[in-house]
Amino acid sequence: MKIRSVLSAAVLAVSTVFASTQALAQEKFTLRLAETWGPNFPIFGEATKNMAEMAEKMSDGRLRIRIDSSNKHKAPFGVFDMVKAGQYDMGHSASYYWKGKVPNTLFFTSMPFGMTAQEQYAWFYYGDGMELMQEVYEPHNLMSFPGGNTGIQMGGWFRKEINSIDDLQGLKMRIPGFAGEVFAEVGVSPTNIAPGELYTALERNTIDAVEWVGPALDLRLGFQQIADYYYTGWHEPATELQFLVNKKTWEKLPADLQEILRISMRTAAYDMLIQSQHENAKAWATIKEEHPELQVKQFPEEVFEAMYKANKKLLKEAAEGDELASRIVASQEEYLEKSRAYTDISERAYLNTMAEVE
Repeated sequence: MKIRSVLSAAVLAVSTVFASTQALAQEKFTLRLAETWGPNFPIFGEATKNMAEMAEKMSDGRLRIRIDSSNKHKAPFGVFDMVKAGQYDMGHSASYYWKGKVPNTLFFTSMPFGMTAQEQYAWFYYGDGMELMQEVYEPHNLMSFPGGNTGIQMGGWFRKEINSIDDLQGLKMRIPGFAGEVFAEVGVSPTNIAPGELYTALERNTIDAVEWVGPALDLRLGFQQIADYYYTGWHEPATELQFLVNKKTWEKLPADLQEILRISMRTAAYDMLIQSQHENAKAWATIKEEHPELQVKQFPEEVFEAMYKANKKLLKEAAEGDELASRIVASQEEYLEKSRAYTDISERAYLNTMAEVE
């Protein structure tokens, strides 16, 4: 009788576990995502939609993601706080927007004079990037994942030509992240303005220059109509957006849905990178044709040298004041040195050769 009772209890336990597993496998989840961007925002907004569509298809409808754009939640720069507090399960934004709350978040978007998109993705997924990023976000009940790359961003639209360091003194410019701090070191007055307000700010001389993204998104906002000088990039060579996930939300998902969400985010991020290349090429052709007077410029050598020195100084200060920042900076610098040595004899060598023969 005792053996029979034990067997019966074991069978009941197994049946209960199996039933619970089956029920969990059939359970449906709807997550709410807040994005910094407005409704139907090209490229950035398409990345979130692509991710949500993939997650729903791969899960056979068990995982759905409802997206609220900034016009709905009214807080384009409040995504960090809303996801942290659990008001939203997920977010889509850029990590360097949170530098005022958590300074070490800015390292995971793009750093001046840093890695290209290819190099940076390698650092995230095969170097220390993902582990270091999670260490930064863990105390805030958040998980962060790469959310789409723009590739190298242009250096900005200027209404006046920059010929020397003197031309930067007191210049008011929209430029976020570590690059804004670097520019501040050389005399610029940086500010961060929501995307929808950029054109008006430049048109009304509230700012003197604006850095946004690249031809595809810049053309849409119309900067080429009011600024004659378009400067090449240095400050964001691989601008990575982010998917934020509330950690408690993540832990409630079954393992298979966690993996589906992870794959959907990673695939959507890569797709955004190649879409950015495609759309930028198309938009640049349009800008050249419709605005032949536009001048593409590089910052003078003395300006580059000053910015490079300022960048080194700020990185050293950040590393000295924070043990985690020190490890992030060291990891990025070491990976860049190793990866760039190969980039120099591969992509750079190829492009240099093509420039000579064309």
